Amino acid sequence: MTSAALISGGCPIPLLASAGARAQGEADGEPVLRLPAAPPEALAFGHDALVVCDNLVRIYQSETVEVQALQSLDLLVGEGEMVALVGASGSGKSTLLNVLAGVDAPTAGRARVDGHDLTDMSRREQVHYRRHVVGFVRQQASRNLVPYLTASHVVDLPMTIAGVPRRERRLRTEGLLELLAVAHCADRLPVQMSGGEQQRVAIAVALANEPRLVLADEPTGELDSESAAEVFAALRTANQELGATVVVVTHDAEVSGQVARTVAIRDGRTSSEVVRSEGTADTPATAEEYAVMDRAGRVQLPREFREALELTHRVRLALAEDHVEIRSDRREGA
Repeated sequence: MTSAALISGGCPIPLLASAGARAQGEADGEPVLRLPAAPPEALAFGHDALVVCDNLVRIYQSETVEVQALQSLDLLVGEGEMVALVGASGSGKSTLLNVLAGVDAPTAGRARVDGHDLTDMSRREQVHYRRHVVGFVRQQASRNLVPYLTASHVVDLPMTIAGVPRRERRLRTEGLLELLAVAHCADRLPVQMSGGEQQRVAIAVALANEPRLVLADEPTGELDSESAAEVFAALRTANQELGATVVVVTHDAEVSGQVARTVAIRDGRTSSEVVRSEGTADTPATAEEYAVMDRAGRVQLPREFREALELTHRVRLALAEDHVEIRSDRREGA
């Protein structure tokens, strides 16, 4: 039999039986007290994502002004994805890219890329991260290349700094320039290339050390439509053939419309996503827009919705069977 302890008031509390007592109790047909199984441990937010932004905040301060560029932003990017970030100027897109590139530190929250905690890296870890984990392509081609280095030399440079053997550097340089359709620029200086060629060489530089993540900040912003298409094709090649995860900031609807997932940022938060699926012989391609709900349950309603229904400071919420209703707080007939 199991024993019992007394608490104040004389109420017996059964104690957990030993293994021998449990076996004896079961043999005698007596009920045996067992603890319930422990609930499964909840998986961490973004446990299987390559890029994790969790409640990310970035505040810039001067003597008299405080600007909150990122406001509790949540974002997950899976390994092998190609994602476009869109939004108005000042919405926080470039700030987010700078945080993910390791050149800016968040004020609060959590940012992780490929297991690297971007909020707590030493100087040595930052150098390793920027050299091996992430590649960056800027909008201005002049900031991506070196004026006195040819295309082959500038692609070779990051590998030389990383200590890659000479023969391996040469083969990878040739392979990247060929893959991105700029092998003819191998011996040309930046001034001898078109804008589109410069950006494709810049993508080759970003890919030199085989990064897990490639970030591109408006890479087609200064190009004509034909050159922009060539640069985007190079980014798609990096994603599909080299396996790099690509996050590109863009205002170009042609670019954002060619990726499987477009994330809109508004006022420092992710506000909506467009998810696209490719068509087949039997089904047409689809594109569906979703509002993004962060981990605190916040959802940003589109301005046109708010204005159409005169939704202002307060709204009424009602839970229906399969949806939530949002109504204006204006009284009927008011």
